[in-house]
Amino acid sequence: MIIQFHKYEGTGNDFIMIDNRNANFKNDASTISRLCDRKFGIGADGLILLNPSGDLDFAMAYFNADGQQAEMCANGGRCIIAFAHSLGIIDKKGTFSAPDGLHSGLIEHQSDHRFYISLGMSDVSVIQRNTDHFLINTGVPHYIKFVSNIENIHVPEEGRKIRNSEAFKVAGINVDFCQISHRRLFVRTYERGVEDETLSCGTGVTAASIAAYISDKISSPVMVKTPGGELKVSFEPDGKAFKNVFLSGAVSKVFQGEFALFS
Repeated sequence: MIIQFHKYEGTGNDFIMIDNRNANFKNDASTISRLCDRKFGIGADGLILLNPSGDLDFAMAYFNADGQQAEMCANGGRCIIAFAHSLGIIDKKGTFSAPDGLHSGLIEHQSDHRFYISLGMSDVSVIQRNTDHFLINTGVPHYIKFVSNIENIHVPEEGRKIRNSEAFKVAGINVDFCQISHRRLFVRTYERGVEDETLSCGTGVTAASIAAYISDKISSPVMVKTPGGELKVSFEPDGKAFKNVFLSGAVSKVFQGEFALFS
């Protein structure tokens, strides 16, 4: 069977996108991990299926590079809005479901295959402040740690230690190292499922922005720099939770192609 795919990236976080409204692609972890492999496959941080949805524009299923499904990927959510637009499913605005809930996305402007997209995130209420780090769930769990010199952090090594520590090794956790300079937030992320540093993580940037706000370090909207580019996070405090959470930034279509599935 021949499957069409499209490659998108959001601030360097790259994804294999598949229009799965006909349900031809099955959720097989070994196939997904092989496709995401950068040496023996297409290469990506994850794979995203655009599935049908009865009441909404579509449903999103996200799989990490290891083939395991995750609850949400915010950069992937921004990318799937651009993908749905290219398929003619939506115009400028769309609403979709993911395992963590409902999301809406808006294409604020575009030029050829480059878009600027804002994504509505789920409300954030799972927040734990510890002595030297935060634990915040923005669709997926994040360990947030502020550091004094983010350039000197060996993210793969330090992130792997935390992700595989006794507290997190079973379920896993994403680890974000953060620094604030000149009212801007800098974030580097070690992602579970990829098991390495990625150029950007949308849920991590969102979690880090909320942690920075709680620490009285910065206010909304938060301008965030990642190794893959710049993002903007806005939110409204609601007691001990946060609502009207939005992640905004650039998305690009990289290329498209096809691959064969052998039964």
